Amino acid sequence: MQELIINTKYKSEIIDITKDVKEAVIKSGIKNGIVTVFCPHTTASVIIFEKSDTSLKRDLLGMLRDIVPFRKYQHNNARAHLKASFLRSNVTLIVNNADVMLGEWQGIFLVDFDGPRERRVYIKVING
Repeated sequence: MQELIINTKYKSEIIDITKDVKEAVIKSGIKNGIVTVFCPHTTASVIIFEKSDTSLKRDLLGMLRDIVPFRKYQHNNARAHLKASFLRSNVTLIVNNADVMLGEWQGIFLVDFDGPRERRVYIKVING
């Protein structure tokens, strides 16, 4: 298993970790199998999303702002927890010839809703 440590810079942020995941697959030495990318935080997520058009990142964050509006919640950072609950804590992808199988426009992203802070992402490549 490999660990990524990512320092986010903003309250809400989408960070491309595709290159890091692909490097982890190569370092594992596994040519064919699966890779799981896991985010152990309840105020952050890991998603597969559009990699080419950065305006979609703003659109995603804006949509989640609309779904979870600013108001008084019982929990201090409830908005971050609620936004993350709409997304995923992990993704699993096929590894073929030591490469992560993604569509032409897809990338792997860490989405933080409670930054800036240090985030961890775990990557496990399994032979298969």
